[in-house]
Amino acid sequence: MPEPRPRAIRAAHTDTTITVYQAYAPRLGEPAARDGRFPPAWKRERMTWIKPSFLWMMYRCGWAAKADQETVLAIDITRSGFDEALRGACLSHYEHGVHADREAWQESLRATPARVQWDPERDLHLNPLPHRSLQLGLSGPASRAYADEWTVAIRDVTPLAREIHSLLRAGDEPAARALLPAETPYPAGPLPHLGA
Repeated sequence: MPEPRPRAIRAAHTDTTITVYQAYAPRLGEPAARDGRFPPAWKRERMTWIKPSFLWMMYRCGWAAKADQETVLAIDITRSGFDEALRGACLSHYEHGVHADREAWQESLRATPARVQWDPERDLHLNPLPHRSLQLGLSGPASRAYADEWTVAIRDVTPLAREIHSLLRAGDEPAARALLPAETPYPAGPLPHLGA
């Protein structure tokens, strides 16, 4: 099996959608899953971070145990919306070799409503791996488009997260691994402006 690229998007995806994950307090997560759309209480003006990696989401929310992250959502969004956000995104931090200089990076940061972070991918036990997983931050018009235009379906995957965690605690790693969502390389093409 070839080594994963150091920075690549791995996700569950179809020809038209990509699945991303977020975790919320039940007061937001439950109505979103029930109605298949984000409720009016979901703040469309603030930065929201979406994660194509299920295990990175589990690391972030502690298997749906952290406060205000007890409801884990799988959100299917249009690939066209996701790709549009990637095309216009900027790294959330300055990186020599990607940006001409710090000023160019800051200018780019001010001009775009989308940010990218590359964080260590996680294994089944949530230990860091040597390759990186994408987090995509959306604000302003990108956040509104995500919530109201790109979202195709929202599912509550909290029971799945808890089942996998329970199997791990019981020592049944093969059964836990078998339940993981199938994530494959996402065909985003080269992303030199994002260091990938």
